[in-house]
Amino acid sequence: MRTGSIARVLGLAAALAALLTTAFMAPAMAGKHDATDSPSAAAAPASFTHPGVLVSRPQLDFVRGKVQAGVQPWKGAYDQMLASPYASLSRTAKPRAVVECGSYSNPNNGCTDEREDALAAYTLSLAWYISQDGRYAQKAIQIMDAWSGVIKDHTNSNAPLQTGWAGSSWPRAAEIIKYTYGNWPASGRFGTMLRDVYLPKVANGSNSNGNWELSMTEAAIGIAVFLEDRGAYDRAVAKFRGRVPAYIYVTADGSLPKAAPGSGLDTREKIINYWQGQSTFVDGLSQETCRDLTHTGYGLSAISHIAETSRIQGQDLYPEVADRLRHALGLHAKYQLGEKVPSSLCGGSLKDSLGPVTEVGFNALHNRMGYAMTNTQTLTERQRPAASNNLFVAWETLTHADNPN
Repeated sequence: MRTGSIARVLGLAAALAALLTTAFMAPAMAGKHDATDSPSAAAAPASFTHPGVLVSRPQLDFVRGKVQAGVQPWKGAYDQMLASPYASLSRTAKPRAVVECGSYSNPNNGCTDEREDALAAYTLSLAWYISQDGRYAQKAIQIMDAWSGVIKDHTNSNAPLQTGWAGSSWPRAAEIIKYTYGNWPASGRFGTMLRDVYLPKVANGSNSNGNWELSMTEAAIGIAVFLEDRGAYDRAVAKFRGRVPAYIYVTADGSLPKAAPGSGLDTREKIINYWQGQSTFVDGLSQETCRDLTHTGYGLSAISHIAETSRIQGQDLYPEVADRLRHALGLHAKYQLGEKVPSSLCGGSLKDSLGPVTEVGFNALHNRMGYAMTNTQTLTERQRPAASNNLFVAWETLTHADNPN
């Protein structure tokens, strides 16, 4: 072999060795980074679990057994649910082609109707599974079919949030009905509605107050499960991983909270302004604490719901957010229970209340993961049975109180 040929062969061998070294090193190097450092990392399961949005079949079976045995708090929570207008078998859906929602629901053209019909479909699906009375399933189907045959769009300034709220409830209902009742001829049309009308409005997130993007992401991940859309699921998880550290502060973050990717919050002044003017940060503080506890509750609830769905799907996000979420639930529960608010926190005054939003996170973090959460436990048990916030939260004492599954 000529000298030039030998050189070329040696050069190719060296290049190949370098490529192989890079290929074998890359996974090991990537493994050194926390999952939150790589928000685009794939998260979707190889195969989806159904029903699998917020509640699973084992969870539903646990609840059904408790209700049938008359055990509290589940029996009382079930009776409360059945007594609500959302469980009515005479309900008439009120679909419209365009739901128009402005700031603070002004205008409100179909906004309340849509949210409440979605909550009713979910309520009826729970009633169906627990009672095995097919009338509840048929009513849920009737409501979902009414909307999937009509709605085309959401408009005005609150359209993304409205889509997130309603879009969080619809997949919960659809999963239970499709996979435990089954006789739903128009389920494909309902899936098309979720894909064409809801998913585009929520998939890209929002740089508004954090509860917006979290609720939108909850809708996106639930829709992804129902559609078995792995790409949409991965995008939702990426949004979640970017938003949660920017919504709940922990001291490990440093002197300032983190900023969500693409938020443009690149100075101390911008971050403090975004955090409602708060400049002193403590474990568990949320971006909306100094706004009010109610909006904070929306954000914490959506975080819990997303993590719960991911756990059901076998890609558990709770470990990634557990420290932030437990501190946030505990901090806000403590002050809602009456502890004096220090002047360094929101000027010494907090408004409103969290709402019925603590059951899912408390069950996951305390009962499953073993965190001590005294204040959250006291508030959760005091609020039982948790009802609905009439937006996207409903019956979580029934579905998640002390649920081991």
